[in-house]
Amino acid sequence: MSSEGIKGINKNRYKLSLLTFTLITGAALLQTRDYPAMAVTGWNTIIFNLLAVVMFLFPCALVAAELATGWPGEGGVYKWVKEAFGEHWGFTASWLQWFQMTIAFVTILAFIAGVLSYIFNPALADNKLFIFLIVILVWWGVTFVDLRGLRTSSWISSIFLILGVFLPMTVLIVGGLAYITSGAPINLTLHPTWKDLIPNLTNFRNLVLLVTFTFTYTGIEVTSAHAEDMKDVHRDYPLGVFIIGAIAALGSIFGSLIVGQVLPVENLVLTAGLMQTYERIFSWFGFGWIMPVIAVLIAIGSIGKITTWVLGPVRGLGRAAREGLLPPILRKHNKVGVPVNLLILQAIFVTIWGLIFLLLPGGVNSGFWILLALTTTVYIVMYILMYLAAIKLRYSQSDVKREFKIPGGKAGMWVISGWGIVSMIIIFVLALFPPTQSGIESIGIIAFEVLMIAGTIAVVLVPQLIYWRRKSSWIPNEQLKET
Repeated sequence: MSSEGIKGINKNRYKLSLLTFTLITGAALLQTRDYPAMAVTGWNTIIFNLLAVVMFLFPCALVAAELATGWPGEGGVYKWVKEAFGEHWGFTASWLQWFQMTIAFVTILAFIAGVLSYIFNPALADNKLFIFLIVILVWWGVTFVDLRGLRTSSWISSIFLILGVFLPMTVLIVGGLAYITSGAPINLTLHPTWKDLIPNLTNFRNLVLLVTFTFTYTGIEVTSAHAEDMKDVHRDYPLGVFIIGAIAALGSIFGSLIVGQVLPVENLVLTAGLMQTYERIFSWFGFGWIMPVIAVLIAIGSIGKITTWVLGPVRGLGRAAREGLLPPILRKHNKVGVPVNLLILQAIFVTIWGLIFLLLPGGVNSGFWILLALTTTVYIVMYILMYLAAIKLRYSQSDVKREFKIPGGKAGMWVISGWGIVSMIIIFVLALFPPTQSGIESIGIIAFEVLMIAGTIAVVLVPQLIYWRRKSSWIPNEQLKET
């Protein structure tokens, strides 16, 4: 592609307002699908949610805000890590962010399948073949929508967020409170003691559920890929991120508590637990007929989330492709700035992961947890690189203006990023031990741990092999590279 073509792309890009960016960030971060997994912890969900905020959301949002306002061009983590450690590690970080999402998309799509089963037959929520078919149909449909560019995807994401996340979340909380106060049977005490609130740290297999809580907030940095498309990135980026972060934390606490009160843990299916909760609430009040409507709304919200995520990581990898780190065929962009062939490649990877989910031994719960845990361990490596880059850039490029800056100078950066790195190491170790509710016993805990470690190493090695074996013919002319 010529330099004139790149300029044409930049000229045609749709500019985001604070409201639109906040809605896009909400579509990427806000969700209700993890409420059932959180609910198995009972009243511990409050502490677990707060731990996830302190260990992950707080340091990640602060660091991403500084990096995005200091280096707001397209590329996100690729650009940040590249500025700190060179293109090799920038490419590695971008690859990890992108590749882990090809795995994570399957867990989101599996949730959509569980929701849609309530339109046809709730028993399908535990049918892997049905889930696989929904994964393929929804994913390829969203891919073709995102080929139309940010204007279309941001509009869809915003509308779907309101209809499919805010509305069902409100219905869940209000309906759940009505259910609890109506005298219906509940599973948790209404007057928790400190013993109910504080997690039992001696029960390690329950402590690992912290992975689920942390995963709820992962990806908050992905929307930095849209920094270049914002009208006022220096003001609107940190403000939008912090607004949605606060809403996500409160929604997770109240939503998971409602699920825990209404639905017995032994009846819970991770991919359909939310719909099981709605069904029990509506059946209690005689409104069971509304379940298909709720199913459609929640599916819409999850599709909006996917629509937002599809373009984020792939655009960062697209920047690396334009700088010669991937074959020229992956450098192709259409007139609205979408890396077409990378998007198709991404869809192929998601299809492959869907097949793996279908073929994994055990039930839906075990397959769901395996993909969730592998997504987490891979993503953690990327976050460690991001935190290290933030520290390095405070020294190597201290003169670069950052509209948002972590207070406390270099010491403040060391505290926030250092805490982020320590937290990531803790979460990585926890992810190697499946919770009792995951059903991993069907493949064996040792086999699970080997799979997690080997899978993470393999994913990290792939970009190293690509970088070491790249060809000079991949590198575009200097004028294009500078753009």
